[in-house]
Amino acid sequence: MRKIVGIGETILDIIFKNGQPQAAVPGGSVFNGIVSLGRMGQEVAMITETGDDKVGGIIVDFMQANHVCTDYVCRFNNARSALSLAWLDDNNDADYEFYKDYPKARLEVEWPVINADDIVMMGSYFVLNPVLRDKVLEFLNYAQQQGAIIYYDFNFRKSHKADALKLYASILENMELADVVRGSVEDFDNMFGKTDPEKIYKSEVEFYCKNMLCTSGGGEIRLQTKSINKTYNVEKISTVSTIGAGDNFNAGVVFGLMRENILKSDLDQLDESTWDKVVRCGIDFASEVCKSFNNSVSQEFAANYGK
Repeated sequence: MRKIVGIGETILDIIFKNGQPQAAVPGGSVFNGIVSLGRMGQEVAMITETGDDKVGGIIVDFMQANHVCTDYVCRFNNARSALSLAWLDDNNDADYEFYKDYPKARLEVEWPVINADDIVMMGSYFVLNPVLRDKVLEFLNYAQQQGAIIYYDFNFRKSHKADALKLYASILENMELADVVRGSVEDFDNMFGKTDPEKIYKSEVEFYCKNMLCTSGGGEIRLQTKSINKTYNVEKISTVSTIGAGDNFNAGVVFGLMRENILKSDLDQLDESTWDKVVRCGIDFASEVCKSFNNSVSQEFAANYGK
């Protein structure tokens, strides 16, 4: 059975609305998508780290309850688990404050066995962080050599914009390893100072990776491949929180790749109708997660999707 392995941070999101806490939910960019895929019945594992404290216990218990393999979670005992405060505005979009206390020795875990056509999901600053970069790159090179599909979500926040030039070489390395890349208009602006998806694809992405998805919050989605340049409109919905929307778009795309049994060798020749099905899954997952304070799709959605 093909499996999906995520590599990224875990964190406890404490969500505020009008100055009052509304929920505390385990999260993280790749983590949110992996939890959704676990709920959807996929075989999933997460390479990550968290503290050997009560918050870390909450996170690991949450993973296990959602069918996510925790064999590759580094539990450090000389620092606290990461927290984020997420402040929702009138549009239910979040502004974040992060609280992190990491030890010097990090990500000390054995890698999971990767087989051909497994899918590896990676993204955000975690896979660019110079402190972790050598270990992350070791795993990504291994996954590529084994023939895995690598899905890269840039998730490059404004707080790292000043470091974009310094991190540029690592971004290029990640794109070169990836089979599919996804970024928001904001990500691309923060990294490259560009917002036009077609120009971004031609000047920054195509040489390294042939398949790009560009999202724009609740707006349209642009697909760019060697042979396809297509825009998808997204239905307007009433939101409770947009936290995890992009993460679950990624999860939906990966679910679509699995459901359509798309192999690594198929990706660069996918026709438009197949991409339509895959992107539809991404839109459905992202829309679902905006309906609650949860960072992942609901159990009810998982039980009924596609039936």
